[in-house]
Amino acid sequence: MTPADLFETAARERLTRQAPLAARLRPRTLDEVVGQDHLVGPGGPLRVLCEQDRLVSLLLWGPAGTGKTTLARLLAAGTSMRFTALSATSSGVKDTREAIEAASRALGEHASRTALFIDEVHRFSTSQQDVLLPAVEEGIVVLIGATTENPFFEVNAPLMSRMTLFRLRPLDEGALRELAGRGATAEGVSMDEDVTSLVVSTADGDARALLGTVEVAAALARARTEAGAPLELVAADVERARDGRLLHQGRDEHYDQASAFIKSVRGSDPDAALYWMARMLEAGESPRFIARRLVVLASEDIGMADPASLSVATAAAHAVEFVGLPEAALNLAQATVHLALAPKSNRVTAALGAAQRDVREGPRTMVPTHLRGSNYSGAASIGHGDGYRYPHEDPRGWVDQQYLPSELEGHRYWEPSAHGEEPERDRWHRDASGAPHDV
Repeated sequence: MTPADLFETAARERLTRQAPLAARLRPRTLDEVVGQDHLVGPGGPLRVLCEQDRLVSLLLWGPAGTGKTTLARLLAAGTSMRFTALSATSSGVKDTREAIEAASRALGEHASRTALFIDEVHRFSTSQQDVLLPAVEEGIVVLIGATTENPFFEVNAPLMSRMTLFRLRPLDEGALRELAGRGATAEGVSMDEDVTSLVVSTADGDARALLGTVEVAAALARARTEAGAPLELVAADVERARDGRLLHQGRDEHYDQASAFIKSVRGSDPDAALYWMARMLEAGESPRFIARRLVVLASEDIGMADPASLSVATAAAHAVEFVGLPEAALNLAQATVHLALAPKSNRVTAALGAAQRDVREGPRTMVPTHLRGSNYSGAASIGHGDGYRYPHEDPRGWVDQQYLPSELEGHRYWEPSAHGEEPERDRWHRDASGAPHDV
Protein backbone atom coordinates (compact mmCIF):
# COMPACT_ATOMS: atom_id res chain seq x y z
CA MET A 1 0.00 0.00 0.00
CA THR A 2 1.45 3.36 -1.00
CA PRO A 3 1.78 6.30 1.43
CA ALA A 4 -1.04 8.02 -0.47
CA ASP A 5 -3.29 4.99 0.02
CA LEU A 6 -2.42 4.87 3.71
CA PHE A 7 -3.26 8.57 4.07
CA GLU A 8 -6.59 8.14 2.28
CA THR A 9 -7.50 5.14 4.43
CA ALA A 10 -6.62 6.99 7.63
CA ALA A 11 -8.64 10.01 6.54
CA ARG A 12 -11.65 7.82 5.76
CA GLU A 13 -11.44 6.09 9.14
CA ARG A 14 -11.16 9.43 10.94
CA LEU A 15 -14.21 10.77 9.09
CA THR A 16 -16.10 7.62 9.99
CA ARG A 17 -15.41 8.34 13.67
CA GLN A 18 -15.73 12.13 13.64
CA ALA A 19 -18.28 12.93 10.94
CA PRO A 20 -21.68 14.22 12.09
CA LEU A 21 -23.99 11.49 13.30
CA ALA A 22 -26.32 12.01 10.32
CA ALA A 23 -23.41 11.33 7.95
CA ARG A 24 -22.25 8.30 9.91
CA LEU A 25 -25.74 6.78 9.81
CA ARG A 26 -26.38 7.56 6.16
CA PRO A 27 -28.09 4.50 4.62
CA ARG A 28 -25.92 2.35 2.35
CA THR A 29 -28.79 0.45 0.71
CA LEU A 30 -32.45 1.10 0.01
CA ASP A 31 -33.31 -1.42 2.73
CA GLU A 32 -31.67 0.84 5.32
CA VAL A 33 -33.75 3.87 4.34
CA VAL A 34 -36.11 4.87 7.15
CA GLY A 35 -39.46 6.23 5.97
CA GLN A 36 -40.49 6.85 2.33
CA ASP A 37 -41.90 3.33 2.08
CA HIS A 38 -44.35 4.61 -0.52
CA LEU A 39 -41.34 5.18 -2.82
CA VAL A 40 -38.69 2.62 -1.84
CA GLY A 41 -40.64 -0.06 0.01
CA PRO A 42 -41.48 -3.38 -1.71
CA GLY A 43 -43.11 -2.52 -5.03
CA GLY A 44 -42.41 1.19 -4.58
CA PRO A 45 -41.81 3.02 -7.88
CA LEU A 46 -38.25 4.12 -7.13
CA ARG A 47 -37.25 0.67 -5.91
CA VAL A 48 -38.70 -0.91 -9.04
CA LEU A 49 -36.89 1.55 -11.34
CA CYS A 50 -33.65 0.91 -9.47
CA GLU A 51 -33.94 -2.88 -9.44
CA GLN A 52 -34.76 -2.95 -13.16
CA ASP A 53 -31.91 -0.53 -13.95
CA ARG A 54 -34.39 1.72 -15.72
CA LEU A 55 -33.89 4.96 -13.84
CA VAL A 56 -35.52 8.00 -15.49
CA SER A 57 -35.05 11.71 -14.93
CA LEU A 58 -36.86 12.56 -11.74
CA LEU A 59 -37.43 15.30 -9.21
CA LEU A 60 -37.36 14.56 -5.48
CA TRP A 61 -39.46 17.13 -3.64
CA GLY A 62 -39.71 17.14 0.12
CA PRO A 63 -38.89 18.95 3.35
CA ALA A 64 -35.36 19.16 4.68
CA GLY A 65 -34.06 16.00 6.31
CA THR A 66 -36.25 13.52 4.46
CA GLY A 67 -33.37 11.84 2.60
CA LYS A 68 -33.41 13.36 -0.88
CA THR A 69 -29.63 13.42 -1.34
CA THR A 70 -29.17 9.98 0.20
CA LEU A 71 -31.91 8.53 -1.98
CA ALA A 72 -30.40 10.00 -5.14
CA ARG A 73 -27.02 8.40 -4.37
CA LEU A 74 -28.58 5.04 -3.55
CA LEU A 75 -30.65 5.02 -6.73
CA ALA A 76 -27.58 5.65 -8.87
CA ALA A 77 -25.49 3.15 -6.92
CA GLY A 78 -28.16 0.49 -7.42
CA THR A 79 -27.94 0.81 -11.19
CA SER A 80 -25.16 0.60 -13.78
CA MET A 81 -24.89 4.38 -13.97
CA ARG A 82 -21.99 6.60 -13.08
CA PHE A 83 -22.91 9.30 -10.56
CA THR A 84 -22.10 13.00 -10.78
CA ALA A 85 -23.28 15.55 -8.23
CA LEU A 86 -23.62 19.32 -8.46
CA SER A 87 -24.96 21.77 -5.93
CA ALA A 88 -27.02 24.65 -7.23
CA THR A 89 -25.58 26.84 -4.47
CA SER A 90 -22.01 26.56 -5.80
CA SER A 91 -22.28 25.48 -9.45
CA GLY A 92 -22.80 27.72 -12.45
CA VAL A 93 -23.55 27.26 -16.13
CA LYS A 94 -19.90 26.38 -16.81
CA ASP A 95 -19.94 23.55 -14.25
CA THR A 96 -23.21 22.25 -15.67
CA ARG A 97 -21.88 22.24 -19.25
CA GLU A 98 -18.72 20.44 -18.15
CA ALA A 99 -20.75 17.76 -16.37
CA ILE A 100 -22.90 17.24 -19.48
CA GLU A 101 -19.81 17.04 -21.72
CA ALA A 102 -18.25 14.44 -19.41
CA ALA A 103 -21.51 12.47 -19.48
CA SER A 104 -21.54 12.61 -23.29
CA ARG A 105 -17.96 11.27 -23.46
CA ALA A 106 -18.75 8.47 -21.02
CA LEU A 107 -21.76 7.50 -23.10
CA GLY A 108 -19.82 7.56 -26.37
CA GLU A 109 -16.60 5.93 -25.19
CA HIS A 110 -17.85 3.42 -22.62
CA ALA A 111 -21.62 3.18 -23.26
CA SER A 112 -21.98 4.34 -19.65
CA ARG A 113 -24.99 6.42 -18.72
CA THR A 114 -24.69 9.20 -16.14
CA ALA A 115 -27.01 10.10 -13.29
CA LEU A 116 -26.53 13.82 -12.77
CA PHE A 117 -27.71 14.82 -9.32
CA ILE A 118 -28.40 18.51 -8.65
CA ASP A 119 -29.08 19.38 -5.05
CA GLU A 120 -31.35 22.38 -4.40
CA VAL A 121 -32.19 22.54 -8.09
CA HIS A 122 -34.72 25.30 -7.36
CA ARG A 123 -31.79 27.66 -6.93
CA PHE A 124 -30.67 27.19 -10.51
CA SER A 125 -31.44 30.21 -12.66
CA THR A 126 -33.61 29.95 -15.75
CA SER A 127 -30.53 29.96 -17.99
CA GLN A 128 -28.92 27.19 -15.94
CA GLN A 129 -32.06 25.09 -16.12
CA ASP A 130 -32.27 25.69 -19.87
CA VAL A 131 -28.76 24.23 -20.31
CA LEU A 132 -30.07 20.93 -18.93
CA LEU A 133 -33.02 20.62 -21.32
CA PRO A 134 -31.33 19.13 -24.41
CA ALA A 135 -29.16 16.78 -22.33
CA VAL A 136 -32.21 15.43 -20.52
CA GLU A 137 -34.32 15.22 -23.66
CA GLU A 138 -31.61 13.40 -25.66
CA GLY A 139 -30.82 11.02 -22.79
CA ILE A 140 -27.23 12.18 -22.32
CA VAL A 141 -27.92 12.40 -18.59
CA VAL A 142 -30.57 11.07 -16.27
CA LEU A 143 -31.25 14.13 -14.17
CA ILE A 144 -32.09 13.71 -10.51
CA GLY A 145 -33.07 17.01 -8.93
CA ALA A 146 -33.73 17.60 -5.24
CA THR A 147 -35.70 20.54 -3.89
CA THR A 148 -37.33 21.66 -0.68
CA GLU A 149 -39.42 24.22 -2.57
CA ASN A 150 -42.59 23.69 -4.55
CA PRO A 151 -41.20 22.83 -8.03
CA PHE A 152 -44.27 24.23 -9.75
CA PHE A 153 -43.09 27.65 -8.53
CA GLU A 154 -39.33 27.20 -8.91
CA VAL A 155 -38.54 24.78 -11.77
CA ASN A 156 -39.05 25.68 -15.42
CA ALA A 157 -42.13 24.07 -16.93
CA PRO A 158 -40.18 22.59 -19.91
CA LEU A 159 -37.74 20.91 -17.52
CA MET A 160 -40.55 19.74 -15.23
CA SER A 161 -42.30 18.10 -18.18
CA ARG A 162 -39.22 15.97 -18.83
CA MET A 163 -38.98 14.70 -15.27
CA THR A 164 -41.13 12.50 -13.07
CA LEU A 165 -42.04 14.11 -9.77
CA PHE A 166 -41.80 12.10 -6.56
CA ARG A 167 -42.80 13.70 -3.29
CA LEU A 168 -41.00 12.72 -0.09
CA ARG A 169 -42.94 12.95 3.13
CA PRO A 170 -41.78 14.14 6.55
CA LEU A 171 -40.77 11.11 8.57
CA ASP A 172 -43.63 9.74 10.66
CA GLU A 173 -43.35 8.92 14.34
CA GLY A 174 -42.45 5.26 13.79
CA ALA A 175 -39.61 6.11 11.42
CA LEU A 176 -38.30 8.82 13.73
CA ARG A 177 -38.33 6.46 16.71
CA GLU A 178 -36.37 3.87 14.78
CA LEU A 179 -33.86 6.50 13.72
CA ALA A 180 -33.56 7.84 17.27
CA GLY A 181 -32.74 4.33 18.45
CA ARG A 182 -30.04 3.97 15.81
CA GLY A 183 -28.58 7.32 16.79
CA ALA A 184 -28.54 6.48 20.50
CA THR A 185 -26.79 3.19 19.79
CA ALA A 186 -24.18 4.88 17.61
CA GLU A 187 -23.52 7.46 20.34
CA GLY A 188 -23.41 4.84 23.10
CA VAL A 189 -26.22 6.36 25.12
CA SER A 190 -29.59 5.16 26.34
CA MET A 191 -32.87 7.03 26.65
CA ASP A 192 -36.22 6.05 28.07
CA GLU A 193 -39.59 6.25 26.36
CA ASP A 194 -40.35 9.78 27.53
CA VAL A 195 -37.02 11.15 26.29
CA THR A 196 -37.44 9.33 22.99
CA SER A 197 -40.87 10.94 22.60
CA LEU A 198 -39.35 14.34 23.32
CA VAL A 199 -36.62 13.84 20.71
CA VAL A 200 -39.20 12.76 18.15
CA SER A 201 -41.52 15.69 18.93
CA THR A 202 -38.78 18.24 18.32
CA ALA A 203 -37.72 16.77 14.97
CA ASP A 204 -40.71 18.01 12.94
CA GLY A 205 -40.31 15.06 10.56
CA ASP A 206 -36.65 15.94 9.86
CA ALA A 207 -34.21 13.00 10.17
CA ARG A 208 -31.13 15.22 10.11
CA ALA A 209 -32.55 17.47 12.84
CA LEU A 210 -33.39 14.43 14.97
CA LEU A 211 -29.91 12.94 14.68
CA GLY A 212 -28.36 16.33 15.36
CA THR A 213 -30.41 16.57 18.53
CA VAL A 214 -29.31 13.11 19.65
CA GLU A 215 -25.67 13.92 18.90
CA VAL A 216 -25.63 17.22 20.82
CA ALA A 217 -27.69 15.79 23.68
CA ALA A 218 -25.24 12.88 23.93
CA ALA A 219 -22.32 15.32 24.18
CA LEU A 220 -24.14 17.19 26.96
CA ALA A 221 -24.79 13.91 28.76
CA ARG A 222 -21.10 12.97 28.58
CA ALA A 223 -20.13 16.36 30.02
CA ARG A 224 -22.29 15.88 33.12
CA THR A 225 -21.68 12.14 33.64
CA GLU A 226 -18.85 10.83 35.75
CA ALA A 227 -16.23 8.71 34.02
CA GLY A 228 -17.26 5.09 33.80
CA ALA A 229 -20.93 5.74 34.62
CA PRO A 230 -23.58 4.73 32.09
CA LEU A 231 -24.64 7.45 29.69
CA GLU A 232 -28.36 8.20 29.71
CA LEU A 233 -30.08 11.09 28.00
CA VAL A 234 -32.52 13.10 30.09
CA ALA A 235 -35.12 15.65 29.03
CA ALA A 236 -32.87 18.57 29.98
CA ASP A 237 -30.21 17.34 27.55
CA VAL A 238 -32.70 17.28 24.70
CA GLU A 239 -34.17 20.68 25.57
CA ARG A 240 -30.72 22.29 25.66
CA ALA A 241 -29.75 20.56 22.42
CA ARG A 242 -32.78 22.00 20.63
CA ASP A 243 -32.69 25.48 22.17
CA GLY A 244 -33.46 28.16 19.58
CA ARG A 245 -34.93 25.73 17.05
CA LEU A 246 -35.87 27.39 13.76
CA LEU A 247 -38.70 26.14 11.58
CA HIS A 248 -38.05 25.83 7.87
CA GLN A 249 -40.67 27.46 5.72
CA GLY A 250 -40.43 27.14 1.98
CA ARG A 251 -42.53 29.03 -0.50
CA ASP A 252 -45.25 26.41 -0.67
CA GLU A 253 -45.31 26.15 3.14
CA HIS A 254 -45.69 29.93 3.28
CA TYR A 255 -48.88 29.74 1.23
CA ASP A 256 -50.15 26.60 2.98
CA GLN A 257 -49.68 28.04 6.47
CA ALA A 258 -51.19 31.38 5.48
CA SER A 259 -54.16 29.49 4.07
CA ALA A 260 -54.53 27.49 7.29
CA PHE A 261 -54.36 30.71 9.32
CA ILE A 262 -57.02 32.48 7.28
CA LYS A 263 -59.33 29.47 7.22
CA SER A 264 -58.98 29.01 10.98
CA VAL A 265 -60.04 32.62 11.63
CA ARG A 266 -62.86 32.30 9.10
CA GLY A 267 -63.89 29.07 10.80
CA SER A 268 -64.06 30.81 14.22
CA ASP A 269 -61.32 28.66 15.78
CA PRO A 270 -59.12 31.05 17.80
CA ASP A 271 -56.81 28.27 19.02
CA ALA A 272 -55.94 27.01 15.55
CA ALA A 273 -55.61 30.57 14.30
CA LEU A 274 -53.15 31.42 17.09
CA TYR A 275 -51.15 28.27 16.38
CA TRP A 276 -50.72 29.04 12.67
CA MET A 277 -49.93 32.67 13.43
CA ALA A 278 -47.23 31.60 15.90
CA ARG A 279 -45.94 29.02 13.44
CA MET A 280 -45.52 31.63 10.72
CA LEU A 281 -43.81 34.11 13.03
CA GLU A 282 -41.41 31.45 14.33
CA ALA A 283 -40.51 30.60 10.73
CA GLY A 284 -39.61 34.23 10.10
CA GLU A 285 -42.79 35.37 8.37
CA SER A 286 -43.16 39.13 8.14
CA PRO A 287 -45.66 40.44 10.72
CA ARG A 288 -46.79 42.92 8.06
CA PHE A 289 -47.99 40.01 5.91
CA ILE A 290 -50.08 38.64 8.79
CA ALA A 291 -51.45 42.09 9.57
CA ARG A 292 -52.45 42.62 5.92
CA ARG A 293 -54.28 39.29 5.85
CA LEU A 294 -56.23 40.25 9.00
CA VAL A 295 -57.24 43.61 7.54
CA VAL A 296 -58.50 41.94 4.36
CA LEU A 297 -60.26 39.17 6.29
CA ALA A 298 -62.08 41.71 8.51
CA SER A 299 -64.02 42.91 5.46
CA GLU A 300 -64.02 39.71 3.41
CA ASP A 301 -65.32 37.29 6.05
CA ILE A 302 -66.85 39.49 8.78
CA GLY A 303 -67.98 42.71 7.20
CA MET A 304 -71.07 44.33 8.69
CA ALA A 305 -71.67 41.44 11.09
CA ASP A 306 -69.06 43.14 13.29
CA PRO A 307 -67.90 46.43 11.75
CA ALA A 308 -65.46 46.95 14.65
CA SER A 309 -63.33 44.07 13.38
CA LEU A 310 -61.92 46.22 10.60
CA SER A 311 -60.87 48.84 13.17
CA VAL A 312 -59.28 46.14 15.35
CA ALA A 313 -57.36 44.67 12.40
CA THR A 314 -56.24 48.09 11.21
CA ALA A 315 -55.09 48.99 14.72
CA ALA A 316 -53.05 45.78 14.87
CA ALA A 317 -51.45 46.62 11.53
CA HIS A 318 -50.57 50.07 12.89
CA ALA A 319 -49.14 48.48 16.04
CA VAL A 320 -46.84 46.32 13.93
CA GLU A 321 -45.32 49.49 12.47
CA PHE A 322 -45.33 51.41 15.74
CA VAL A 323 -44.15 48.68 18.15
CA GLY A 324 -42.49 45.98 16.06
CA LEU A 325 -41.65 42.43 17.04
CA PRO A 326 -41.56 40.73 19.43
CA GLU A 327 -44.15 42.81 21.30
CA ALA A 328 -46.35 43.37 18.25
CA ALA A 329 -47.07 39.65 18.26
CA LEU A 330 -49.41 40.40 21.17
CA ASN A 331 -51.33 42.91 19.06
CA LEU A 332 -51.60 40.44 16.20
CA ALA A 333 -52.74 37.75 18.63
CA GLN A 334 -55.46 40.02 20.08
CA ALA A 335 -56.71 40.91 16.62
CA THR A 336 -56.62 37.24 15.59
CA VAL A 337 -58.71 36.18 18.57
CA HIS A 338 -61.16 39.08 18.06
CA LEU A 339 -61.69 38.22 14.39
CA ALA A 340 -61.95 34.50 15.09
CA LEU A 341 -64.67 35.11 17.72
CA ALA A 342 -66.54 37.72 15.67
CA PRO A 343 -69.76 36.77 13.89
CA LYS A 344 -69.04 35.95 10.26
CA SER A 345 -70.59 37.24 7.07
CA ASN A 346 -69.33 37.34 3.50
CA ARG A 347 -72.17 39.58 2.33
CA VAL A 348 -69.86 42.56 1.71
CA THR A 349 -67.69 40.32 -0.49
CA ALA A 350 -70.75 39.05 -2.36
CA ALA A 351 -72.15 42.56 -2.75
CA LEU A 352 -68.91 43.89 -4.20
CA GLY A 353 -68.70 40.97 -6.61
CA ALA A 354 -72.26 41.52 -7.82
CA ALA A 355 -71.66 45.25 -8.34
CA GLN A 356 -68.42 44.54 -10.20
CA ARG A 357 -70.20 42.09 -12.50
CA ASP A 358 -72.79 44.73 -13.41
CA VAL A 359 -70.02 47.25 -14.07
CA ARG A 360 -68.09 44.84 -16.30
CA GLU A 361 -70.92 42.94 -17.97
CA GLY A 362 -74.05 45.05 -17.50
CA PRO A 363 -75.44 47.87 -19.60
CA ARG A 364 -73.48 51.03 -20.18
CA THR A 365 -74.94 53.60 -17.82
CA MET A 366 -74.81 57.31 -17.15
CA VAL A 367 -74.93 59.14 -13.83
CA PRO A 368 -78.52 60.34 -13.26
CA THR A 369 -78.79 64.08 -13.87
CA HIS A 370 -79.87 64.93 -10.32
CA LEU A 371 -76.72 63.21 -8.90
CA ARG A 372 -74.23 64.97 -11.17
CA GLY A 373 -71.85 67.54 -9.77
CA SER A 374 -73.32 71.03 -9.64
CA ASN A 375 -70.71 73.01 -7.73
CA TYR A 376 -68.96 74.56 -10.70
CA SER A 377 -69.81 77.46 -12.96
CA GLY A 378 -72.20 76.51 -15.73
CA ALA A 379 -73.40 73.25 -14.16
CA ALA A 380 -76.86 74.63 -13.46
CA SER A 381 -77.27 75.78 -17.04
CA ILE A 382 -77.04 72.19 -18.27
CA GLY A 383 -79.33 70.84 -15.61
CA HIS A 384 -76.78 69.14 -13.37
CA GLY A 385 -78.17 68.64 -9.87
CA ASP A 386 -81.73 69.48 -10.83
CA GLY A 387 -84.16 67.60 -8.61
CA TYR A 388 -81.60 66.46 -6.04
CA ARG A 389 -83.05 66.25 -2.52
CA TYR A 390 -80.69 66.76 0.45
CA PRO A 391 -81.34 63.91 2.98
CA HIS A 392 -80.39 66.00 6.03
CA GLU A 393 -83.31 68.34 5.37
CA ASP A 394 -85.68 65.46 6.05
CA PRO A 395 -86.30 64.65 9.76
CA ARG A 396 -85.72 60.97 9.03
CA GLY A 397 -82.27 61.69 7.58
CA TRP A 398 -83.43 59.87 4.47
CA VAL A 399 -85.37 60.77 1.32
CA ASP A 400 -86.84 58.58 -1.35
CA GLN A 401 -84.88 59.21 -4.53
CA GLN A 402 -83.08 57.18 -7.17
CA TYR A 403 -79.32 56.70 -6.79
CA LEU A 404 -78.63 53.86 -9.23
CA PRO A 405 -78.62 54.45 -12.98
CA SER A 406 -82.05 53.93 -14.53
CA GLU A 407 -80.85 50.73 -16.27
CA LEU A 408 -80.07 49.17 -12.86
CA GLU A 409 -82.96 50.57 -10.84
CA GLY A 410 -84.12 48.02 -8.28
CA HIS A 411 -80.87 46.06 -8.25
CA ARG A 412 -79.81 45.12 -4.74
CA TYR A 413 -76.23 44.09 -4.09
CA TRP A 414 -75.89 43.96 -0.30
CA GLU A 415 -78.18 41.43 1.31
CA PRO A 416 -77.81 41.02 5.08
CA SER A 417 -77.06 37.73 6.76
CA ALA A 418 -78.68 36.74 10.05
CA HIS A 419 -75.35 37.16 11.87
CA GLY A 420 -74.07 39.82 14.25
CA GLU A 421 -75.11 43.39 13.59
CA GLU A 422 -76.25 42.91 9.97
CA PRO A 423 -79.95 42.27 10.74
CA GLU A 424 -80.15 45.40 12.89
CA ARG A 425 -78.35 47.53 10.31
CA ASP A 426 -80.74 46.33 7.62
CA ARG A 427 -83.74 46.86 9.88
CA TRP A 428 -82.77 50.50 10.45
CA HIS A 429 -82.34 51.03 6.73
CA ARG A 430 -85.75 49.54 5.95
CA ASP A 431 -87.46 51.45 8.75
CA ALA A 432 -86.04 54.71 7.44
CA SER A 433 -86.90 53.95 3.83
CA GLY A 434 -90.27 52.38 4.46
CA ALA A 435 -89.18 49.26 2.63
CA PRO A 436 -90.73 45.90 3.65
CA HIS A 437 -88.81 43.82 6.21
CA ASP A 438 -87.51 40.41 5.19
CA VAL A 439 -84.95 39.82 7.97
